[in-house]
Amino acid sequence: MKNPIIALDADGVLLNYNAAYAKVWQRVFGVHPEERDPNAYWAMDRWSVKKLEGTLLAQLHAGFDQGFWSTIPAIESALEACLALNDDGYTLVCVSALEPQFENARLRNLRELGFPIERVLATGRSTPGRNPKAQAVSHLQAIALVDDYLPNLMGLEPGVHAALIVRQPNGSPNVGPELFAVASIHSHLGDFARWWLARPDSERR
Repeated sequence: MKNPIIALDADGVLLNYNAAYAKVWQRVFGVHPEERDPNAYWAMDRWSVKKLEGTLLAQLHAGFDQGFWSTIPAIESALEACLALNDDGYTLVCVSALEPQFENARLRNLRELGFPIERVLATGRSTPGRNPKAQAVSHLQAIALVDDYLPNLMGLEPGVHAALIVRQPNGSPNVGPELFAVASIHSHLGDFARWWLARPDSERR
C-alpha cells in the first residue's frame, strides 16, 4: 500500500517568496528596497517599490529566472514540519502555481534546503473559474492540500482536506464566505503539521 500523499504549496507555505522578491529587485536594479509593511500579504506591498511598466517591468520579469526559482529561502518551521510528516509515513508533493519551465528549479531549491520532497507539479497560475491545482491534486489522489491562497483551495474533490495557511493579513485575499469551505486554518505549516499529526488516523481526511 502506497503512502498517503499531502500536497503542499511552495511560496508562502514552504518558501519565503516575499523575502526573495527584495533580493531580485536588488539584483536587477542595484538597490535593496526598504521594507514598507512587514504584515503585507503581497510582495509589492511589503517592500517600498513602485509599480513598473514597459521596459522596466520586462527587466524585473527577466530576473525571475532559473537562478531565482532555485534559491528562495525556506520559511521558518517549514522544513521541520515536512520532516515530521514524512517520518509519519506521508509522501509530500509540492503543487505550485509556477510556470512549468521552472519546475526543475523549484525541485532543486527544495531538495538543496533539505525538504523530503521528490516531486514538484508546476500548474501555472489560476484564472477566474479555473483552479489548476484542483486537477493536480485529483491526479495525485492526495488526501490534503495545504495552501496560503484561498482560491487554490476551491473546487477540490470531496474528501480532500483543504488546509489554509493565513499569513500576513494586510491586503490578504483570504477573506469572504469561501473561508467556510476550507477544512482547517493554520498560522504556518508547522502549526498544520502538529495539528494534523495529533489527530487520530481515522480523522486525517
